[in-house]
Amino acid sequence: MQHSTIAAIATAPGQGGIAVVRLSGPESYLVAERVFTPANPKKTVAGAKGYTALFGRFCQAGECFDEGVALFFRAPHSYTGEDVVELSCHGGDAVARRLVEACIQAGAAPAGPGEYTRRALLNGKLSLTQAEAVMDLISAGGRQGAALANAALSGALARKIEARRQALTALQAHLTAWVDFPEEDVPALEQDHLKEELTAAAEELDGLIAGYGAGAVLREGVDCAIVGRPNAGKSTLLNLLAGFDRAIVTPVAGTTRDVVEQSVQLGEIRLNLFDTAGLRQTEDPIEAEGIRRSWRKLEEAGLILAVFDGAEDLSDEDRELARRCAGRPALALINKEDKPPRLDPAEIAPCFQKVISVSCKEESSRPLIEQGVSELLGTNRVDPHAASLSGQRQLAAAVRARDALREALSAIEMGFGLDAISVCMDDALAALCDLTGENASEAVINEVFERFCVGK
Repeated sequence: MQHSTIAAIATAPGQGGIAVVRLSGPESYLVAERVFTPANPKKTVAGAKGYTALFGRFCQAGECFDEGVALFFRAPHSYTGEDVVELSCHGGDAVARRLVEACIQAGAAPAGPGEYTRRALLNGKLSLTQAEAVMDLISAGGRQGAALANAALSGALARKIEARRQALTALQAHLTAWVDFPEEDVPALEQDHLKEELTAAAEELDGLIAGYGAGAVLREGVDCAIVGRPNAGKSTLLNLLAGFDRAIVTPVAGTTRDVVEQSVQLGEIRLNLFDTAGLRQTEDPIEAEGIRRSWRKLEEAGLILAVFDGAEDLSDEDRELARRCAGRPALALINKEDKPPRLDPAEIAPCFQKVISVSCKEESSRPLIEQGVSELLGTNRVDPHAASLSGQRQLAAAVRARDALREALSAIEMGFGLDAISVCMDDALAALCDLTGENASEAVINEVFERFCVGK
């Protein structure tokens, strides 16, 4: 439906200084002319040049209901590549909704989720990886996550992949000519040069794949389970990270019986916290169900904050918790460092990548936990301005391309003919084209835009 003209509110819902209603399509100027009257009678919407603005009033059915600014963008020099008009009215749901209604009455159609960015993609203004970066940028909760998304939006990943794709395409063209046209005396590829190019491409993809996890944490956040035995300080830790009293804290063991959820921003990382019931033996069926849910959350979490009472000897529940954290992304927090220590950190250290002594009641412990989490998840090593993979679609395509290149290298080492190597390179090139979206089907594009919001 690219031939239609669409309208939607482009700003977030709620009260604000301004709200923006965006029009895009061949009749954007015509629709804008029907709802917007310039304050200067010598100016007209039809005559407005691109990258200009007019002040005026918004009207519907002869009634003027607000005043504001219209910004004009002529095709193809706009976000979507079409004629675009952005109408800035006073913020607030009522005025913005009425302006959209006026635009629809004037001939526009309601925009679907992500339809503006989809049109930018279809009109060649953005690649698929850049379109995916738009939503990453909108949803970014930290500066590093926003910087990663902005790098992708600027084409960092697309440029990196395109450079490798062009080099592999040149090699494949040479191979194909040598295999298919032996009578043309095409010189054979030097095996060392072929191996060098394939190895470099595979290693570059290895780097992108290895950095995916930390980049995903910065962009999307991570589910984090707070686990430990009763009165170790789990709920106190939740309140420290949340910045307010989110969970009830009492000296009574078993106060927390169900999972308490809270989203917090810890430095550059958004943590979806789950404060769980204390781990202990109990005959109470309700508390026992809470403990069962605690173990389940531990297994599901992308980050575990295991809290131990440093003022008490290590218990059987502590040892079981440490055992279950082995090999997992888990940070051990020895709480109550303000009291005489009785727990020996060396007893649990082999099960954790990092052990920190803290006092969950003190704000000074927050930066220590923040640093420990960033080191554990690798976010402190991410270059936010470098190319990175975003989402499972891109990751899967990169893995397919890398594996195909490794197969080509294995074929060379095993002495297979160049026709077999050529097949592997075909697979690698197809996967790279899938990554950048050059071979994207309608189904893939629909999947990408499912998480977009209306107005973007």
